[in-house]
Amino acid sequence: MSYAIIQTGGKQYKVKAGEILKIERLEDSKPETKIEFKEILAYGDDKTIEVGSPVVEGAKVEADLVENGKNRTVLIFKKRRRQNSRRKNGHRQQYSLIRISKIFSKDGKVLSEAEKMVKPTKKIEKVKAEVASK
Repeated sequence: MSYAIIQTGGKQYKVKAGEILKIERLEDSKPETKIEFKEILAYGDDKTIEVGSPVVEGAKVEADLVENGKNRTVLIFKKRRRQNSRRKNGHRQQYSLIRISKIFSKDGKVLSEAEKMVKPTKKIEKVKAEVASK
């Protein structure tokens, strides 16, 4: 199974094809769009690995944007005792949910590719098909 280490949003992630990942929000991006990550720090599989210094030139990772959203609220509460002083603040970090589709090597060859997403049919139709086959 091939993997790659990408850098985005000031963080580094080890990704595999077909994996769903929550990263820092990508600006100017709408759901169902393709995203390319060019900052690949390393890629490889169980036997070989290619490490960049600092990045591998020509390597890239393609991903599909699933959704943009916000995390749960983190409350910040500061209190100084016996001073009648307190502050309450909240923060909701924005994120992008992506699905890794392809990992390319530095010469443009596809190392690994995710399986196509098949939308599940309705459960009722599945049950009817199973009953009919019995």
